[in-house]
Amino acid sequence: GRSVNCRYNAANRREIKNSRIISTGLIGQAIAQASHPPPLWMNASTATIYCHSLDRPMDEPTGELGGNEPDAPSKWRFSIDVATGWERAFFAAETPKTRRVALRSAMTMSPDMGGVFDAYLRLVRWGLGGASGSGKQYISWIHDVDFIRAIEFLIAHDDLTGPVNVSSPLPVTNREFMSCLRHCWCTSYVGIPAPSWMLSIGAVLLRTETELVLKSRRVVPRRLLDAGFEFHFPNWRGACCDLVQRWRELHSDQTA
Repeated sequence: GRSVNCRYNAANRREIKNSRIISTGLIGQAIAQASHPPPLWMNASTATIYCHSLDRPMDEPTGELGGNEPDAPSKWRFSIDVATGWERAFFAAETPKTRRVALRSAMTMSPDMGGVFDAYLRLVRWGLGGASGSGKQYISWIHDVDFIRAIEFLIAHDDLTGPVNVSSPLPVTNREFMSCLRHCWCTSYVGIPAPSWMLSIGAVLLRTETELVLKSRRVVPRRLLDAGFEFHFPNWRGACCDLVQRWRELHSDQTA
């Protein structure tokens, strides 16, 4: 779908919704009409579907969907509407011979240029790697190796259907996330923090939204764990140092 790393004006909102919901509906229609439908349909979803949560983790059976949090800005409702509409289109299709899995994915961390890890690491390299906002909001993440392994696991386990959280079992606060990143990059400075007012100004200049860093996503993969999936990188420090090492190898010309 259209990248959510943009300003949520009317045109971008329309593209974000349509590129996900309409395309998913068309795939569902094609599968429903196929004479030989595929045995499995895995569709992207998002961990953002859950509510802004500082005090408790969100799993598939008990997690609260977002949209009505009293402590969250009303404009965050758009992301929830997209996520719920996306899954609604996915599960509305009549596909009795096709197993369906909605991948409620957290941020996938890889060392590739232009990814979310590359963006966070750039802040550290520039000396800006402090906490964002209060720093208390949670970041749900998954190492790219574990993401691929989780997909392979879901393909192999035909008893798993419906929404599945694809995330590390140990989400961390933004403050801890950035601290580990500075440690793995081997910097001695504390990192300049970015209060909410500064993020609001920066979001306008960078043509993005503060929700991407200020919403607390505290998601845990209960269904994967209950099914026996084992993470190679369950904790952020180990994952972070591995990613930093791989980033250095890929981008040696940019190492500072």
